[in-house]
Amino acid sequence: MTAFTLGARARAAGYRLRSYESIGSTTTEAIAAAGAGDPGGIWFVAREQTAGRGRRGRPWVHPPGNLAATLLIIPDVAPTFSATLGFVAGITVSNALASVLPPGTVKIAMDGADSLDGHGRIALKWPNDVLADGAKLVGIGLEATKVPDGRHAVAIGIGVNVVAAPEGLPYPATSLSELGVSRSAEQILEALSDAWVEAFGLWDEGRGMSTVLKLWRASAAGIGAPIAVHQDGEVLRGIFETVDDEGRLIVRANDNRRIVITAGDVHFGATASARS
Repeated sequence: MTAFTLGARARAAGYRLRSYESIGSTTTEAIAAAGAGDPGGIWFVAREQTAGRGRRGRPWVHPPGNLAATLLIIPDVAPTFSATLGFVAGITVSNALASVLPPGTVKIAMDGADSLDGHGRIALKWPNDVLADGAKLVGIGLEATKVPDGRHAVAIGIGVNVVAAPEGLPYPATSLSELGVSRSAEQILEALSDAWVEAFGLWDEGRGMSTVLKLWRASAAGIGAPIAVHQDGEVLRGIFETVDDEGRLIVRANDNRRIVITAGDVHFGATASARS
């Protein structure tokens, strides 16, 4: 079996790699390394993850052959600003997949609906999912922890459904294999690690956030379309206007109020329009 390696650009930039065949959670390993004083700039990667964590503590399952990767970095920014690294990770994934997917492989759609914008192969779903053909292909999660010198480390988890999508989920999911794409977890990691170097450089310790958000919006799913946001048992429906300069979701509610959303589960297409 081919060993995991970082891309040439990532290696030249000084990034390091720690790889496993199977592990409980790459993010757990990254957080532990931060606590032990690791300076960051290191990828933790596995072909199988058995105890991963998704958003809001949900299980994040990766069958053998999929890619579970976590990048540990220690940015020189305020902890509250570290959350914007999710957008950096989003454009990283979009660019990486664009570099390895054959042209025309994937059409864009939301929650199984027909395409609303008619362009692109990969769609970024606020706040941190990546869709292909209307289904979740990649999940992104951020976890922060304080390190011994007082700064905050950020573990950026990226899970790619390479050979199979998890079953029993409350939303559509797909894999590269189901899309007819024959790529390995190793190939995806190389592309991700190189794409990260470029995207992180654009972010520039937060100074380039406007550029990052412009790129993210260009690949965003559902702007201008009906949206439903689930928050603490409540459902807000309206039109997805944009993501503002702080990365917040802006919804024009059905009563014409303009509402700022900082967290929630997002649905498009028929799911957003349903009243039950």
